[in-house]
Amino acid sequence: MNIQWGNKTAVITGAARGLGFALSNRLLDAGVKVALFDRDLEELEKKFSKYENAFPYGLDIVESLEVKNAMNDFYTKVSRIDILANCAGIVGKTGIRSHEVDFDDFDEVMKVNVLGSFNTSKAVLPHMLKKNYGRILHVASISGKDGNAGMLAYSTSKAAVIGMTKVQGKEYAESGILINAIAPAVIRTQMVEDIPEEQVKYMTDKIPMKRCGTMEEFVEMACFIISDANSFTTGFTYDLSGGRALY
Repeated sequence: MNIQWGNKTAVITGAARGLGFALSNRLLDAGVKVALFDRDLEELEKKFSKYENAFPYGLDIVESLEVKNAMNDFYTKVSRIDILANCAGIVGKTGIRSHEVDFDDFDEVMKVNVLGSFNTSKAVLPHMLKKNYGRILHVASISGKDGNAGMLAYSTSKAAVIGMTKVQGKEYAESGILINAIAPAVIRTQMVEDIPEEQVKYMTDKIPMKRCGTMEEFVEMACFIISDANSFTTGFTYDLSGGRALY
């Protein structure tokens, strides 16, 4: 799809690695001014140093004040924020049943995956409302729809992200701001590489296509969702699961 980005600006979380890194590169190559949010500022500066339209911010999306300050700083520099893509996320411990889940691990996964998405959307929406325009993409997961045994914290957090998307989509439907989610199955990122292989096999075996998705497939769908080409869908969770979930 040949998307025309014009003078768009974007904020991408988890930009140093994985899905956030891939999406950031695509938008930067297209001339979009991108605020890159990640805990690892050194990695951001190393990977995106060639782009004049890259604005790296080292911060923790769990910390609401850090997020608000960075969002306001970026807005001051570029005068508008058109797009937010929440790609930051963690899996936590896997391969364990619910009674074995550690409270601190559950809490950390919920903070990064749910509170992080809330903090960034809360901080960006006032800026989008000034222009009556915006596109927000929350990266959920197929496990938020179907649930993955052995991944209680992750599955619960992604179900919460889907719920957040439904609420926000309805709340801002008349404002020109469209808020959607994407639910990938297994995409071969570093996060997936760090999961025990038996857990990855458990997830992949549930996919009718019998393979992992690619970063390119994620980027193509994400770009449509956050572009002007998407104009009549909000509060929806797009499937990217190789046929695992069709609702």
